[in-house]
Amino acid sequence: MSAVLDLTRPKFYKGQKIEFIGGFGTIIQYCPNSGYWSYLIEREMGSEPEIARIGYETAILLFETDIILPQNDPVAA
Repeated sequence: MSAVLDLTRPKFYKGQKIEFIGGFGTIIQYCPNSGYWSYLIEREMGSEPEIARIGYETAILLFETDIILPQNDPVAA
């Protein structure tokens, strides 16, 4: 027997500007994850901290339910 995972298409796409609790960002990549879509988000950079940034500290992995479109996005209107 083979099981087929039937996922709908992702709600968001690569390069799309999004909002989540904690800030704003851009979708870098997405993939199915246990029946849901997961998204790798690059957070918007704020002003440079006193200590230099290191590596991927600006990337975060979120589920589709944790993401919304920004208020000023024409697709959200």
